[in-house]
Amino acid sequence: QLQVVESGGDLVQPGGSLRLSCAASGFTFDDYAIGWFRQAPGKEREGAACISNSDGEEYYTGSVKGRFTISVDNAKNTVYLQMNSLKPEDTAVYYCAADHVPPYTVVQAMCVRGNFGSWGQGTQVTVSS
Repeated sequence: QLQVVESGGDLVQPGGSLRLSCAASGFTFDDYAIGWFRQAPGKEREGAACISNSDGEEYYTGSVKGRFTISVDNAKNTVYLQMNSLKPEDTAVYYCAADHVPPYTVVQAMCVRGNFGSWGQGTQVTVSS
């Protein structure tokens, strides 16, 4: 059974940093796209950052560009989301998701549409003073 498990969520002050982790079990990330999604109370889920582990293509939504970085450690079968210069509007439950990249599909499209088959349970990130 394919599973991804997130960790690392916490309460952090504005301007601070946090690193989220997404560990896979039952499969390896080798040929997968992996995404970090977030959902704030009363808002729709959005794709924050996604990466294709097969060709390295990355996508970031506009509000996190330059502040968030997604990376893959294949030796540990773990994906990270490094979040810097955090703002109160980054407060949300963050979800990790993974799936194969379909033919003729770019990871940006998968990220915008949320087209991923395996999802984690989420980890809470709260940015507040």
